[in-house]
Amino acid sequence: QVQLVESGGGLVQPGGSLRLSCAASGITFSKYELRWYRQAPGKERELVADITPAGAMINYGDSVKGRFTVSRDNLKNTGYLQMNSLKPEDTAVYYCNAQPGVGRGYWGQGTQVTVSS
Repeated sequence: QVQLVESGGGLVQPGGSLRLSCAASGITFSKYELRWYRQAPGKERELVADITPAGAMINYGDSVKGRFTVSRDNLKNTGYLQMNSLKPEDTAVYYCNAQPGVGRGYWGQGTQVTVSS
């Protein structure tokens, strides 16, 4: 079956860094757009970053531009979200989503990121 497994979340101080991973199985990962979302308590899910299947196009949400970097390694069926200069407002559950051009997409279970001193 299809699985997306996020890892790398945790507690970090403001200004710190974390690297999230999203390991995919059961799909041809290289044919899927990869998106990272986050959802903070009481807020709607927010698109943080997305990267096209071959990595040719990348987009970021305004709140993370210049601080976050999305990447992927299709040989390892894994996507990444490098998060630098973290702020308390980045605290949220982060989800990866694999989306094909046509058809249903898949979600990971989420990983908690907490930015606090």
